[in-house]
Amino acid sequence: MPRILCLHGKGTSGAIFKSQTSALRARLSDLQIDFEFVDGFYSSDPAPGIDLFYPPPYYSFWEQDNIEAVFHSRDWLVNYLRTNGPYDALMMFSQGCAVGSSTALLHLLEEPNQPLPFKAAIFICAGVPLRVLERVGYKIAPEVWDKDIVTRKALAAQADSSAILSQGSMRWQGEKGPRASEADVRKEIAPSNVQIDIPTVHIYGDKDPRWSAGIQLSQACNAGKRKMYNHGGGHEVPRTNEVTTSMAELVRWALREGAVI
Repeated sequence: MPRILCLHGKGTSGAIFKSQTSALRARLSDLQIDFEFVDGFYSSDPAPGIDLFYPPPYYSFWEQDNIEAVFHSRDWLVNYLRTNGPYDALMMFSQGCAVGSSTALLHLLEEPNQPLPFKAAIFICAGVPLRVLERVGYKIAPEVWDKDIVTRKALAAQADSSAILSQGSMRWQGEKGPRASEADVRKEIAPSNVQIDIPTVHIYGDKDPRWSAGIQLSQACNAGKRKMYNHGGGHEVPRTNEVTTSMAELVRWALREGAVI
């Protein structure tokens, strides 16, 4: 039975991520996958807007936005995988993606001759801390640091409870100003020899203010082993029939490519 460890976004929980992915998992029921949902190790305020739909408790994998916090979450995940594994794949959303991708990249930098402790990764509305990309050898253009701050603020505003109540799904407006192409975003991150070399799926929404962060993460993954999918929405786990069916097929692809199924 394949085992997939699932890492939630900041200010949510394993139980919330389980609810958010119920339709996706239903379309994979024939594979008899054991999806394991864990909680972050910090109690947290709810993510913007999440308290309208889900009661507490809420958790995060880090509260302070610094490299030390990332290292701490990496150490936690490595220990969790070692103690409770093996796991065949990770499925992650938002901050969970940052934890999983950081763990993979730092592993490849520090232990290049050792395989990753999982065979495939599914990233939903992802991003990787720029400090981690820089640490493993990627060159970050100065304007990317500025955009990172701006898009984080835009996400908080567009996901806020008042925006949900007043605008619903129309609140998702993506980035402010002229929109860069995917190719342009890839050029913002100069290559490194450190690259995630397992099958990866990158699910993003082009109305997500943080969509470019997902492209940046994909740039740190082997282009021959990655699949990109634009679900057309915002910073959310999409649940429409068409999109969920497409996401399920991508999960199947990653598990086949990783020799999990």
